[in-house]
Amino acid sequence: MTVEKIVNQSVAIAKNLIRKEPETVTSVEEVEGEWRVTVEALERKTVPDSQDLLGRYEIRLNKNGELIGWTQKILRKRCDTTSPLQTDVGTT
Repeated sequence: MTVEKIVNQSVAIAKNLIRKEPETVTSVEEVEGEWRVTVEALERKTVPDSQDLLGRYEIRLNKNGELIGWTQKILRKRCDTTSPLQTDVGTT
């Protein structure tokens, strides 16, 4: 599958299975025969927007674009610049 198809599939998974509206795709990589796509999605809308709560999800697909699994990696405020390694929230 092409990278574009993998990204589209990952966005669809975020919308349909995780039930979140993706705002951006932050990374796409192929590792040991599987695709890992990281998307950020709005978890909670606030006023002002800088306080919105965003979730970062890693979606894993096989080489055919079939879902292997997904993990919520971090929750952050839109204005935060914290490294994802410092705020890992675990696996879903």
